[in-house]
Amino acid sequence: MGSTRARIAIDAMGGDHAPGEVVAGALRAREELGVEVLLVGDLEQVEAAMRHHSTSSPLEIISAEGTVEMGEEPLSALRRKPKASINVAMDLVKQGRADAVVSAGHSGAAMAAALLRLGRLPGIDRPAIGAVFPTMIAGKPVIVLDVGANVDCKPKFLEQFAVMGSIYSQYVLGVTEPKVGLLNIGEEDCKGNDLALRTHQLLQESDRMTFIGNAEGRDVLSGQFDVIVCDGFVGNVLLKFAEAVGEVVLQILREELPQGMHGKLGVSILKPNLKRIKQRIDHAEHGGGLLLGVNGVCIISHGSSQAPSIFNAVRLAREAVDNQVSDRIRANYVENQESAVSSPRADA
Repeated sequence: MGSTRARIAIDAMGGDHAPGEVVAGALRAREELGVEVLLVGDLEQVEAAMRHHSTSSPLEIISAEGTVEMGEEPLSALRRKPKASINVAMDLVKQGRADAVVSAGHSGAAMAAALLRLGRLPGIDRPAIGAVFPTMIAGKPVIVLDVGANVDCKPKFLEQFAVMGSIYSQYVLGVTEPKVGLLNIGEEDCKGNDLALRTHQLLQESDRMTFIGNAEGRDVLSGQFDVIVCDGFVGNVLLKFAEAVGEVVLQILREELPQGMHGKLGVSILKPNLKRIKQRIDHAEHGGGLLLGVNGVCIISHGSSQAPSIFNAVRLAREAVDNQVSDRIRANYVENQESAVSSPRADA
């Protein structure tokens, strides 16, 4: 990328609050993050949403026709609607006109469009959605993957998730030697179902990441691990539960803070602390998940995303672009293949 600004294509029609909240988040992202933004969607609706904001420099709009609705089957809908906003956004990346895609629309459609339009990176059998969680150690997040792309997995898929998560943790989150854990029902090597047992052995034998063992549910947010791997079924349940816990904590804080004049005074004193708490546990502050393993950067945001979530999703996209995450994953697998060819097994 060099010193050029990242160009982010945003599916302006995706999500429960599109296009209004998407446009608001995109405008803020351009101003505060210094990215170029391409809004992809229905020209009239996006322009109408833009008129609600006072800006001397409107965002560029790329015309699209229709969107994939939440009740539609992704693949058939994408084929029936070749000019749908998510298809057009992915094509912008494929054509080199954008560096990344952000969508709060149908997550299945976003994944399918990324695979159809961008393709998988060499060596990756199944892309995975990685979500960044806060931990009990301030400033030390953990990336969990997969959180929804693959319900059924093989051990080699989970090994690939571990490698991709380690690369993201190292180059985006700044962890020198990311520690990988396998989500399981116990710390002991002998615990878990067949998938967990076979994956544990594979990760233990791998020299492509630092695997430190099984992680129980209570360990995910402990800060002991930098990367947690699991199948998409378990990961999605974990993600939704964590989001709900964050909302419950914020609601409890609102209810339990004192009322009246003394309460207002206390809140004013605690306001910086409360803001930091919200930033650490509110899922809107994290923007969504990164689809790792496709030949491009794709951020899948929550369907309920409002302007702050869209802003943070663009931030995630910019970080992935600036740190060349996709290129680093590709290089890792190319180097591994070359090493395997130059160092054949002794029994070959």
